[in-house]
Amino acid sequence: MVGVILAQGGSYRLLTPAEVADWLKVSELTIKNKYRVWGLRPQKVGRLLRFRERDVVAYLERKYG
Repeated sequence: MVGVILAQGGSYRLLTPAEVADWLKVSELTIKNKYRVWGLRPQKVGRLLRFRERDVVAYLERKYG
C-alpha cells in the first residue's frame, strides 16, 4: 500500500486480512479479532474474509481524520 494514491473515499478493491494488517501495521490475527469492534464491514467471498479498500479508508478517516 505504500505509495498508492487513493481517489476520494478509496476504491472498491477487495483486500485480504493480511493486506489490511500490513497497511495498518498490526497482525493479521488482530484484524480478524477486532474488525467488528472497529466497525469494519467485511465482505464474505465464500468462506473467505475480505474488506473493501474504501471501508478501510473510511475507518481511518473516522478514527484519525
